[in-house]
Amino acid sequence: MTITDEPVETRPARRGVGTVLLWLLLIPALCWAVLRLGGWDRGPLIPLMAFTPYVAVWSLVPLLLTLVLRRRAAAAVAAVVAATLAACVLPRALPDLDRGATRGVTLHVMTSNLLFGGADASEVVRLVRENDVAVLAVQEFAPRAETSLAAAGLGELLPYHQLAPEEGASGTGLYSRYPLAGPDAKRNSGGFQQTWGTIQPPGAVPVQIESVHPLAPSAPDTYHGWRTDLANEPRSDGDNPRRVLLGDFNATLDHGPLRELISHGYRDAADTVGKGLIGTWGPYDGDPIPPVTIDHVLVDEEIGVRDVSVHDVRNSDHRAVVAELTLPAAS
Repeated sequence: MTITDEPVETRPARRGVGTVLLWLLLIPALCWAVLRLGGWDRGPLIPLMAFTPYVAVWSLVPLLLTLVLRRRAAAAVAAVVAATLAACVLPRALPDLDRGATRGVTLHVMTSNLLFGGADASEVVRLVRENDVAVLAVQEFAPRAETSLAAAGLGELLPYHQLAPEEGASGTGLYSRYPLAGPDAKRNSGGFQQTWGTIQPPGAVPVQIESVHPLAPSAPDTYHGWRTDLANEPRSDGDNPRRVLLGDFNATLDHGPLRELISHGYRDAADTVGKGLIGTWGPYDGDPIPPVTIDHVLVDEEIGVRDVSVHDVRNSDHRAVVAELTLPAAS
């Protein structure tokens, strides 16, 4: 034996240490997969669950290490974890075969969170004009946003509206090219306003549109309000009217309450066309936060989804979401 040789008796010990380290890398992803699959987003896990796509990517690291180091048991568990998280996340990047109605009346809708009303109104109006938007939903709609949007010419494009401006983050608004039947506003249990009305473009069925903004789960005293607000959002199944909900849902498709809402007669527009992983909130005003997808357009299952695009808006921490929809033709 040379002085550089490793004693045979140390090899099992080193292997054991390596195995322990691999399991320490694997266990967090395993726990995350169990929580995500079970829909157990509670307490501090609520905001964390928004980052599930990043954990799904991370889960490949312990999988590769266990395969390279030939730890069979750990590799088997790592493969199940990675496959589980991939099954939760990857479908959002793949277009659905069923996109709803393919014939009917085209309708472009847009949602934009205005960050306490300070977002660049000229950019919002430009997006409305360039994307032929017929319905615009805004959140964090302060009185100064109402003034700036009017000055930027929004009323010339979308002359009908139902507005509930308020200082801070609680205000909301709905602008439309078409008359709004039965417009109204309500305050969620969490304190944010929501506005709605029914439109009927020529040749299409009537559709109720609502600007959605549940309470953000940003602190322990907001968790219950967040869950209650999502649970109280209007359904679109059964005898309910056809609906489109669009806005800042403060939830991703990895949150159980949002998936529960969608199960009641909706489809997520971005998910439907394979663009469900495009970030809409996070670093867009300079904050060091990884992008997550909390702004959505939910449409009745009978409404078709042709395309979705996401756009930066200066002076907002959210990106605007534009969806091209197909409304069923009136019979």
